[in-house]
Amino acid sequence: MRFETRAVHAGHRIDPSTGSVAPPIHLSTTFARDEASAPLGGHTYVRESNPNQEQLEEALFPLEGGEAALVFASGMAAGIAVLQALPPGSHVLFPGDVYYGFRVAAEEFLPNWGIRSDLVDMTDLGALAAAIRPETRLIWLETPSNPLLQVVDLERATALARQAGAVAVVDNTFATPVLQRPLELGADVVLHSTTKYFGGHSDVQGGALVFARRDELWERIAHLRHVLGAVASPFNDWLVLRGLRTLACRMAAQSASGLAVARALEALPGVSAVHYPGLPSHPGHEIARRQMSGFGAMLSFRAAGGREAALRAVGRARLFTRATSLGGVESLIEHRATSEGSGSRTPQELIRLSIGLEHPDDLIEDLKQALS
Repeated sequence: MRFETRAVHAGHRIDPSTGSVAPPIHLSTTFARDEASAPLGGHTYVRESNPNQEQLEEALFPLEGGEAALVFASGMAAGIAVLQALPPGSHVLFPGDVYYGFRVAAEEFLPNWGIRSDLVDMTDLGALAAAIRPETRLIWLETPSNPLLQVVDLERATALARQAGAVAVVDNTFATPVLQRPLELGADVVLHSTTKYFGGHSDVQGGALVFARRDELWERIAHLRHVLGAVASPFNDWLVLRGLRTLACRMAAQSASGLAVARALEALPGVSAVHYPGLPSHPGHEIARRQMSGFGAMLSFRAAGGREAALRAVGRARLFTRATSLGGVESLIEHRATSEGSGSRTPQELIRLSIGLEHPDDLIEDLKQALS
């Protein structure tokens, strides 16, 4: 079955009580038991399980080719649950361009849990291999990365993790399973901020983990979620499930526009560099061609005039909305270092774009006038 068909039908079932095609939203926080105190419908309390959460998880894991999924209140909550599942004394390797929220978590919280971590340039597999220690338990991969759109060779990087006896987690938020399937390339767990392309309309927050195997790691993280409570609301689960149904067509259109915008930016005099794996000039282009079926709708570029020129261009945008986040139907622009705050390590001249569903020619014209 092809991906587009799976995206529409995965986890789908007709409501038996009403016949409704769209799934109902079950807002109940608690569920009744029979005379023998057995759950009537298989659920007891919303934090442990609920019908909307169950249906979304059933829809997610076939899209990535896994055996199980767990959904969370946010992408950060999903990622932190993986880290919390590690035993004290563990060592974690993060990519140098890891999403800044996880870098902050590694600096401020992991030491309190008895976990050490290092940042390493994972585009250099030699550097990755050299950074692995006997106590390395987790290798965190992000490709394409946020915000520099770096590309990591997943097949070779996950092989290094396997040789070290470490879990390989891949943040696949930018690519989605429409464009990239990390489990097929050797990953153990795939992370998504479902707030982004899965939801697709800038109106829901959520996160998800998809597991290659329904094993002890899945059980440990499911227990963590139940006890510590980082569950998504039923309504948010419902919104993400709705978004999945149009994911394939949205990603196809947005990726095509992303490539068009990246090509246009590369030719503008006010731009010193464009970070987009679909461009032959990108250092990871050949790897991206091998492991991705498309290059996505996220890109970043550097203003030739430095920080002030970048801020001026962002301020002059008219069609792009100045906002953080990504993956919605509207195109977004941001001066990334400002969005990340005082601890940002992002280059000050960098502008990040999330390409939406507008016509690419209109977006290109807006960027031309903003950079003029």
